[in-house]
Amino acid sequence: MNGQRQYELVYVVSPQASEQEVTDLHGQIEATVARFGAQLAKTENWGRRKLAYEIGGHKEATYVLEVIDGGGDVMKEIDRRLKVNEQVLRHLVVRVDEELRAAERVRTRRQVEAQRRAERRPAPPPAAAATTPAVEGAGEDELGEEPEA
Repeated sequence: MNGQRQYELVYVVSPQASEQEVTDLHGQIEATVARFGAQLAKTENWGRRKLAYEIGGHKEATYVLEVIDGGGDVMKEIDRRLKVNEQVLRHLVVRVDEELRAAERVRTRRQVEAQRRAERRPAPPPAAAATTPAVEGAGEDELGEEPEA
């Protein structure tokens, strides 16, 4: 197996940190990723949001998501750096490549099954005449006689 895996890193930064400090923190993570030969696939700054519970007296914080393609060594280093950073209230690293592969297998299996069902389905009958013929004997009973009034 190659050493490239995909991880999602979400970290929560203190509300006292300015936008420049959040950008600097992202720059540090970007430099660490580059130093280990990994790639930063995506970065999303979710902005300031209310926390689910109070952390260190803070009721809101800035959330940032980073998607990183690399090995476990880069994630260990990032984890170590975030633990000692006082501005980071919480962080979480999740390996997502396993779930992505499982979802892709399920998607492929569903497409194959849909294709098989479509092949087994009988072909629709040939198209009939576009117009329906006029009904003969409208107003007549079963014997073809006019009903009595």
